[in-house]
Amino acid sequence: MSAITGFKRLGFAVLALVLVMFGALGVVSLLIPADQVRDAVKAEIKAVTGLDPVLRGETQVSLFPTGHVSFADVILGDANSSEPPLTAEKLTARLRFFPLLTGRIEVSDVALVNPRIALTLDAEGRSNWAPLIASLTRNFDPKTKSADKTVAFSEIRITGGTISVQDTARGVSELFRDVDVSLAWPAISKSFAVTGRLTWRYEPIDVSVTLADFAAALQGERSGLKIRAAGAPIKAVFDGAMGMRPTLKIDGSLSADSVSLRRAMTWAGQKPLPGGGFGKFSLKAQTNVVAGTIALSQVNVEIDGNAAEGVLTFASDGRQTLQGTLAADEIDLTPYLSTIRLLAISDREWSRTPLDLEGLAANELDLRLSAGKMTIGTAKLGRTAIAANLRGGKLTVTVGESHGFGGVIKGSIALAKSERGADFRSQLQFINVNMESCIGELFGIRRLEGKGNLTVTLDGSGPNVHALTRTLNGGAALTATKGALTGLNVEQLLRRLERRPLSGGSEFRAGRTPFDKLGVEVKIEQGTAQVQDVTLEGTAVRLAVSGQASIPSRDLDLKGTATLLGSANTFELPFVVYGQWDDPVILPDPQILIRRSGAAAPLLDAVRDRRTRDAVRSTIERLGGRTSSAPAPAPPSEAPLPASDTLDTAPQPE
Repeated sequence: MSAITGFKRLGFAVLALVLVMFGALGVVSLLIPADQVRDAVKAEIKAVTGLDPVLRGETQVSLFPTGHVSFADVILGDANSSEPPLTAEKLTARLRFFPLLTGRIEVSDVALVNPRIALTLDAEGRSNWAPLIASLTRNFDPKTKSADKTVAFSEIRITGGTISVQDTARGVSELFRDVDVSLAWPAISKSFAVTGRLTWRYEPIDVSVTLADFAAALQGERSGLKIRAAGAPIKAVFDGAMGMRPTLKIDGSLSADSVSLRRAMTWAGQKPLPGGGFGKFSLKAQTNVVAGTIALSQVNVEIDGNAAEGVLTFASDGRQTLQGTLAADEIDLTPYLSTIRLLAISDREWSRTPLDLEGLAANELDLRLSAGKMTIGTAKLGRTAIAANLRGGKLTVTVGESHGFGGVIKGSIALAKSERGADFRSQLQFINVNMESCIGELFGIRRLEGKGNLTVTLDGSGPNVHALTRTLNGGAALTATKGALTGLNVEQLLRRLERRPLSGGSEFRAGRTPFDKLGVEVKIEQGTAQVQDVTLEGTAVRLAVSGQASIPSRDLDLKGTATLLGSANTFELPFVVYGQWDDPVILPDPQILIRRSGAAAPLLDAVRDRRTRDAVRSTIERLGGRTSSAPAPAPPSEAPLPASDTLDTAPQPE
């Protein structure tokens, strides 16, 4: 019972104290003039910020039940300046309760409504907010005497603000909108914190920045630093320390991730490299920032499903440069080439889609990459080491060594933006590779088996792939051994025609022609490939081919001689190759075949006779496997063909 009575007495005492305090506050509000309160708040704002407040609107003072002062249309700094440090529709200063009871006016915190804050740095790095920095430095400096310190508020709240940043020396111009943040530096703590949300480049970002030792940071000394930013483009967390003497230095751990690195780069004002890829991204690394250089060590990066480790350095000294070395177990480069089509949708002609190389001019790159396995489209490569260098809008990819197609690949590929659209240059060596897979992947032709070497040198220019093929210059050289031409049995065809010259047929477009040695020499000028020498040597067959091929139209116009070896009388048969290079037409010389046929040889002389000319033409067409639209007239009765040399094109038994 006595305890209950004690609590009641305590409650009455507390209530009485509260009533007395509010009563005293009411009396003070009557005794202190509003102008005095306004002037005191104005003086404290000037003492804290170092900037002279200009009050252009209405002032409202309220001391009961709580003390606060509101100013409308406020400017901090030079009111005549085109861009004063701060303008606000409304500034509200909340007063400290207990000092107000004794008649002292002290500001607890400040709220800004719809302010526009301008932060400018001139060519020498001087800021228009230097007076604020000097005031805060003086107040937080342990060496400053208490009498010289300004009694300062410890929190600023910003609602609906806009912050513009102009750095003349670095050419930086940024604008932050919809700024709703709180800046706090509690008197009982050494820390400084900024928390809230803002919109940067039309994306809302939640931000949090904490300085562990605000006083040290103001002096330029080392202080703990934590930064967190989260938005749709990217999420990033940094935990470390920073200092500004003798120069800016930041070190600590950094982690970042994004659902689309390409989107994040575009949002940050960077132009991604042309092509595809740069999707899902994550990064963890130890970070060291000195002046304008960011060095990342112990890097663990994952992009588009490719994981790698290494070191990276990003420098921003006029041009933005990324340098580094990365190593991975397996890398798939297909996403980065997915938007680059060499052929049109029909796969019958080169693509005419314009080449977009805008991203090459905005960045500089020096990256070395090694992988145990590498995938490029359908090509599977083994251990590979490449270097990518981008400078002055020219991208050069150098293949130091790549194990692919059963052999080794070396060389370089260069691509640059130019007035003509794109400049292309390549020099590649394929050493002891599997010809079927190598030629198939490079040119889409899968008619060559065996192991060998291939050297390709090309350069050209144009706004798209089709135009580029019309300007190609360079050459190619191929040597192969112990292989075969597939889809063509030259030996079988020659033996058949040796016995029965006029027994045509299309069954020779199957099988294979083995060879011991194959050599090809090609010179390319303005999109036309001059086949200077093609020599195939086998145990039963020898081929020699020359002519030309049009790269823009993808067709062939070749002629050659096939020689059957090992027979009693050497049998040589000229032939022609024409048509699309992925499905060419091969025709033997019909005159040679007719001459070898004793019964049909007189037909060559008969072409002078108008009565038999149509019959000869029909015969030649049938030798080539073609059918005339009109029935051919029968040969003259006075010169019948023997049954053994009939011109039937149906397959004949051996």
